[in-house]
Amino acid sequence: MSERRDHSFVDQLERNVIAIILGLMTILTFVNVILRYVFQSSIIWSLELTLALFAWLVLLGVSHAVKINAHLGVDALINALPPAARKGLALVAGALCIFYAVLLLKGAWDFWAPFAGLQQTGGRWLPTGFIETRDRAFYTTEQIPMPFGAEWLGAMINEGETYEKLPRFIPYIVLPFGIGLLLFRLLQAVWMVWRGERESLIVSHEAEDAVEDVRHMNYEE
Repeated sequence: MSERRDHSFVDQLERNVIAIILGLMTILTFVNVILRYVFQSSIIWSLELTLALFAWLVLLGVSHAVKINAHLGVDALINALPPAARKGLALVAGALCIFYAVLLLKGAWDFWAPFAGLQQTGGRWLPTGFIETRDRAFYTTEQIPMPFGAEWLGAMINEGETYEKLPRFIPYIVLPFGIGLLLFRLLQAVWMVWRGERESLIVSHEAEDAVEDVRHMNYEE
């Protein structure tokens, strides 16, 4: 069951995107250091792009940590309870996390939508439809150039105006995408807790497990 999940489309997409982001950040930083200290030059947009990629890495990493059960938490009191109570509290915690993720998703969409020429949602807590929003599609990044062949974005998003720099809606899209992926992972984790395939939403006893692994290695030697 777990092996099948590990090879699902969403899992592979998540891992591949994170790996690509790490690789791009490393390459950009390395190349810029070489250019600066050897050739007294630099890629002027490298820092801004690296910061954008780091934001992608963090937001995608949050959902991936839920998937691999890597989020830390304090469970000293919970572990003193019987299994049924622990499961009940895990489900309650999961429900609260899901509700919070829904609120985050609304906020992420409302922040990103104007930059993509779309409308924000109405309602203070949950969406109640779309409202008229001031268009911010003309906002661009400070220095990141437009990718070659992407000139059509101006015609589709910016009312025909050509973008001179990368439009902000592209790096900002990680907000609704990342939070949406987080919501999916939380729903997945709570379902696994309900079915008894997972004990909680946080990692537990990682220190004890590490000590036990080292002990076994010493015995084998």
